[in-house]
Formats: sequence, C-alpha cells, structure tokens
Amino acid sequence: MGAAWRRLVLTTAVGGIGLSLYAGRLTVDDIRDRAASERAVAEACDHLVSGAQVMDLQGGTVRAESDDHEQYWLDVRQLPSACTVYKVTGSHKSSELFRLIVRSSDDPEAMNTIGDRRAPFSSYDGYRPKADVTAVADIDPEEWPLGDGTLGSYTNFRTAVRAECGPGSGKEAPSLLRVTAVARYGKVSAEDRKRLARIARSAMRQLTHRVGCRTRLPALPDRMPAVPSALSPATAATGSCRWAGRLIKEQGQRRLPDRALATPARDANPVESCLLAVGPDRVRAIAGGLDGDQREYAESALTHSPWWLRTVSYAGSETKSVAVDSFGDEVKIRAGTAGGKDGTWWASSVCDGKPALHTLTTAQPYDDILGRKAVDSLFRAYVDDITTRRGCTHVTYPAVKDFRDL
Repeated sequence: MGAAWRRLVLTTAVGGIGLSLYAGRLTVDDIRDRAASERAVAEACDHLVSGAQVMDLQGGTVRAESDDHEQYWLDVRQLPSACTVYKVTGSHKSSELFRLIVRSSDDPEAMNTIGDRRAPFSSYDGYRPKADVTAVADIDPEEWPLGDGTLGSYTNFRTAVRAECGPGSGKEAPSLLRVTAVARYGKVSAEDRKRLARIARSAMRQLTHRVGCRTRLPALPDRMPAVPSALSPATAATGSCRWAGRLIKEQGQRRLPDRALATPARDANPVESCLLAVGPDRVRAIAGGLDGDQREYAESALTHSPWWLRTVSYAGSETKSVAVDSFGDEVKIRAGTAGGKDGTWWASSVCDGKPALHTLTTAQPYDDILGRKAVDSLFRAYVDDITTRRGCTHVTYPAVKDFRDL
C-alpha cells in the first residue's frame, strides 16, 4: 500500500469519526429539544395531555411550542379554556399542530350551539367559486358517535370526549364535561384519528380527577372509520336521515332537500344530527316556480347562499347547555319547552326517563322558499321519527304561531 493511499485512508477515517461525533451531537440536541418541547406542551395544556403524544401527530416533530402568553394557555380552573400547540418547522417558522378545548355545562357560553351561522358549506374552492356548493360539507361536517356515542363523537380531524359527573362528585363538578382534541393541519391520517381519540380520553381522565367528577369513561372503539363529508341522494338516506327519505317518498320531492349526510342512528347516543341540502339541479328546477325576490334567492343558492337544513337532538345532560345563535347573540333553550327563533325550531320530550330537545335549523332564506306548512311538516316528521324510535314520551311541539313569520 503506497504512502498516498495510507494518507487517504487515514484522512477518511478521521473525517468519518468527526462526522459521527457531529451526528451524535445533533442527536443529543434533538433529544434535548424534544424533551423541552414535551414539557412546554404539557404545561401549556395544564398537564392534561402527554407532550409526547401530541408531538407524535403529523408524522412526529422534534420541536414544538405554545403561545408565549400564559393568558392563552389552558386553565382548568377557568372554563371554557383551550391551548394551541405549534410545530416548529425552521428558524422563526412554525405552523399550528394541535388544539385542546375544555368545556363544561356550567360555562357562561353554551356547549351546544345551533343556528344557521353554523354553515356546513364553503362557497369557494381555493380562489374559485364552487360549481356545486352543497356536494361536500367541508366546513362543519356531521360528527359520528364514538362507539355508541356515550363517550363522545368525532370527525376526520377532531375528537370530542364527554363525561357526565354522577353521584359522589364534588360540589364544584359540573353536570357535563367535554374535552376536544383537534388536529390543526390537513390530511389527518387514520392513525392520527386514533391518536386524537387517545389524547382526548386521557385528558378527560386527568380532568375528571382534577375537578372531582365521579364518572365511568367507556373504552375507545376498536375501529374509527373515516367520516363521510359528501352528501348522497336524500331518497336513499339511512341512519339519522332515514326519516327524510320516507317523507320525500310520501309527499313527493317538491321543494324539499334532495341531498343528505347522515350519521349512525344509535339510541344511546346523546347527540344525533342529520344534514339535508338542495343540489344545483334541484335549485334550478325549483326556481322555475318562484317569483321576483324568491328567484333571486335561487340564484344566490347556486353560489354563496346554499339551501340546507340540519336536525339535531340532545338527550340527558346535553340539554343543560343548548343555545340558538341569534345574530351573534346566544339565546339558551330549556328542555320541556318548545318554540322557534330566527330559523330554528325546537321540541321537547322525555327519552328513557331523561329530558330531550329536538331541533331543526333552516338556512335563510330557504325557510321562506319552503313555506310554513312544509317546515312544520318536516319538523314533525323528524320529531315523530326520533321520539318513536327511541320510545320517548311527553312530546311537546311548538305552537302554530311560532311558524307565523315564514
């Protein structure tokens, strides 16, 4: 072996050792950064979550941070409260990764809000107007029950776990608690859906212990299939929207919705919803029978003001915190009452010995297109169906005068 070759081998070996030491130093730094980030995440979320679990989202990250101001950190003593975690992607660069929200039935703001301000559809695909506005519920999709629903609900990017505080709970414990784990990035994987559920349930266990809430949390389901957001023909609707398909077949399509997005109908589920909407072809068909101002409504329904309606029923403790969003102001409604306000109607019943509220929200001006008789018929068909299916009694409907403004 020549001298030149020996010098080359020696130089390469020394360089290799140097690179290995440098890589090892980076690895140690990464480990330290990750450990510090995990502690920061847990602290910002009032130690309800494991920083490691949060940082495993979106393929994992070495560095994460929260807002610099403690006033934006979660505080169990002052509900509602929330924390937001950011994924550090470079020097002075970060993007939202995760958000944890904690609510209770004692909060001044209602846990369950209904009204047409909760629009399920966006009008634009990027910077271009959509050709079919009601094809997909891309803003506020329907939530599917976790298991039978008693543990909570989920969508493809968030999981909400609920806990009812039973006998033996502390004096400060509310009737109902809800923890929501939200992925703040696009294309949430199936594995991340499961991670969000585990994070939310684990956070709820910590929370109930902290506030003295005596409860039993059901286990997470083995499967969490992807939640659909595309609407299907209403005449073939199943689950929570089956009643709408039957009504259309009985009364004819007329001006009724022709699209549906259903959730599994499970009687134990304390919250059950159904989204119905009108597709562009049906809007054009209806427009032919409209006059003046109403025809303008049809034109806007194809772009920025789609026609839709949503039914939601709440049972048990969920009824203690329900409000109608009336032009930005919350108007709370109580179980045992019935009425209507600003496009939202509600009825009451008793299901399995527990109070229940059954609601219908119609997007304005779709309620004007439908007319009083059609809205009344829709609402009664819905309430009759769910109260019969669940064996509810003491059904109280709104008075006819509550529909007089339609």
